[in-house]
Amino acid sequence: MDEDECIHRYGLHPVSADLHEVRQLLGVQIRLEQQAQGDGDTELMKLCSVQLFNAGSLDDVLLIWKAKTASMDADCSIDIQLLCGSGLARTKAHLLHQRLPEAEAALQRLLDCDQAGDFEDFSVEGHSAQYAAYYAP
Repeated sequence: MDEDECIHRYGLHPVSADLHEVRQLLGVQIRLEQQAQGDGDTELMKLCSVQLFNAGSLDDVLLIWKAKTASMDADCSIDIQLLCGSGLARTKAHLLHQRLPEAEAALQRLLDCDQAGDFEDFSVEGHSAQYAAYYAP
């Protein structure tokens, strides 16, 4: 499945019944990208991350982080803000309580980016609207 097929099938706000498929699709692309940079479709990974961001589940934060850190290209393609579909404060609190190395790394990046101003004027609704405009036909 490519980016066009994915957006046609699920839209930017997949229904809850489709989220499992979006997660699976992202997982496949993560594995491909981790095997060799460029084997995964980073634009498709970004779209899946946007879809999960729009779902707003804290359970997806580490999956999106795994996608972001799959390669240098993925890191550039997937905005750090996409970890925060439940909001910045809730995401930080969630990661703090995970006590996993990847959660600690994600939290540290969020803190660094927040301090650098990357979350100035951030809102879930505003970021979702930006992606709606980005993916508009």
